[in-house]
Amino acid sequence: MDMKTRYTDEDLIQLLRGRMSEVHLRQRLGMESDGGQHVFGYGRTFFHIENWYSIHSLIRNALRLSMLHRRGRRNARALRLQSHRIELPGLPDAFHGYRILQLSDIHIDIDEAFPEVLAERLQGVEADLCVITGDFRFHTHGAYDGVLAAMESLCPHLPAPVYAILGNHDTIHMVPHLEDMGIRMLLNESDVLRRGEAAVHIAGIDDPHYYRLDNLERARERIPPGAVSILLAHSPEIYRQAAHAGFDVMLCGHTHGGQIRLPGGIPLMTNAKCPRRYCAGPWRHGRLRGYTSLGTGSSVVDVRFNCPPEITLHELMQA
Repeated sequence: MDMKTRYTDEDLIQLLRGRMSEVHLRQRLGMESDGGQHVFGYGRTFFHIENWYSIHSLIRNALRLSMLHRRGRRNARALRLQSHRIELPGLPDAFHGYRILQLSDIHIDIDEAFPEVLAERLQGVEADLCVITGDFRFHTHGAYDGVLAAMESLCPHLPAPVYAILGNHDTIHMVPHLEDMGIRMLLNESDVLRRGEAAVHIAGIDDPHYYRLDNLERARERIPPGAVSILLAHSPEIYRQAAHAGFDVMLCGHTHGGQIRLPGGIPLMTNAKCPRRYCAGPWRHGRLRGYTSLGTGSSVVDVRFNCPPEITLHELMQA
């Protein structure tokens, strides 16, 4: 389907019928229409700075006056490759050494130059799978043509196959277009990764932070008991539920690791209703191994301090 195609809500209900319940679809579409600009209330946290657009300019101008904006922008483009090993009991032999490239919170339309910066950083990175854990878009509502154009230019640089989920900045109207580019969107769904006769299951849920339309039961229903499973979730806030649902690995983002940190790595805010130990890097909760990306892109303003952006290469290992 052409990127210029505009789907009505009813078109989307027809296109996605069978993959999502009609109730879920109508909830998502309705909340995007009437709740996309809420600064206070809604979601798991009370305050949503990403929706307070007037303060974005205030922060940017304050950084310019303090001569820090240019430095912060350079920091935001200095993408690092972060390596992370995940040791898993019961991992099939065929998946020992399996590499998963994670991008998260790319906010790809924040800066015209960013898609090229990201594509260049991806050169030479080898992986067996790529996952994008939400927030393709910079703004939380409005036009998304720029996102689609930027993603179309980025997709040839991503190792296939590519799986992704929606974040709190994303509209469900992007789903058919992204899937036309070869990105398999997981909408409270799961799929099977195969190597010969061996299998690992991958599941993804809708945004658990702002829209709160995550459904772990539906995402888990096709995964056999005891099978190794990986969950893509936009935010770490559902770590308890994911652990008790029996997932082995949870890859997430949303927090940007704080994005702006004080010296010593102390974040000013993480925008997530969970303990800070779950808001950046590797963590564990019971038998669940988790990783919260520091984010590939930037939100609110295109700067970073003491918190470099990352693309993450996870390697599955037998425990």
